[in-house]
Amino acid sequence: MQHMPETSEANNLRHIMQTIMFTLFKVSVAINALALAVICGFVLYFGAPAISLEFLLESPREAMTQGGIFPCILGTIALSYGSMLIALPWGVATAIYLHEYAKPGKVVHIIRLAINNLAGVPSVVFGLFGLSLFVTMLGMGVSLLAGMLTLAALVLPLIIGASEEALRSVSPTYREASLGLGATKWQTIYRIVLPSAAPGILTGAILSVGRAAGETAAIMFTAAMFFSPLLPQSIFDSVMALPYHIYVLATAGTNIEQTRHLQYGTALVLIALVLSMNFFAIMLRSRMQRKLS
Repeated sequence: MQHMPETSEANNLRHIMQTIMFTLFKVSVAINALALAVICGFVLYFGAPAISLEFLLESPREAMTQGGIFPCILGTIALSYGSMLIALPWGVATAIYLHEYAKPGKVVHIIRLAINNLAGVPSVVFGLFGLSLFVTMLGMGVSLLAGMLTLAALVLPLIIGASEEALRSVSPTYREASLGLGATKWQTIYRIVLPSAAPGILTGAILSVGRAAGETAAIMFTAAMFFSPLLPQSIFDSVMALPYHIYVLATAGTNIEQTRHLQYGTALVLIALVLSMNFFAIMLRSRMQRKLS
């Protein structure tokens, strides 16, 4: 009975600490949500007047002080989805090897450590890497292909990490049941594990598309051009892109103040484009989850 007050006091202390931590979490969420709302509202307020059919469907003209951003939209879509077509298969394959085939040890630990470190490398480093390897050494020049490969290298660590975590979340009983019925290890992975992990893999792909679409430093050395009234004819042509176009209008334009509304309008289109691509991927993930449930 003498220990009851101490136990009650400890429980009260834990309850107070839990309440404080939950309150801090709620405040953090509220601050992030408020910051996001302020940024989106600011861009919407100043960018909405620039949005029109001409702005969305025409090319820039008059030193980019008039016209639209249609080539930039197409260039951003091509760079984003092109990089995902390259990075997603490689990332998933790497995650399968690390989780399903590689034996735990120092080598695998070093590989995972390298992947985690690459995920935190600034995008400008990837841009310089792409400039040295793809543009210069491999002779691709400043082109759509060089930009896609650079962005693929940029998002690859994120895809590997998300894919491996999705594979890890699949219950071991699925594998045991499949192997017990006589399936090979690859058949188990291909027909059982991957479909079950697909929603988590798509989550990584969603995050990767959003990052690839908004990158500037990674493409300004490898893919983006200052201005072109023409659309690219092949993957070896350079392209205009929304992030780099915003950068050019805001820092290197001939009439920066005159194009201020175009800067915000382009930023608004970029945000809407990223949200639409993410929405499409989320709907696809939800559909896959319903099929699995």
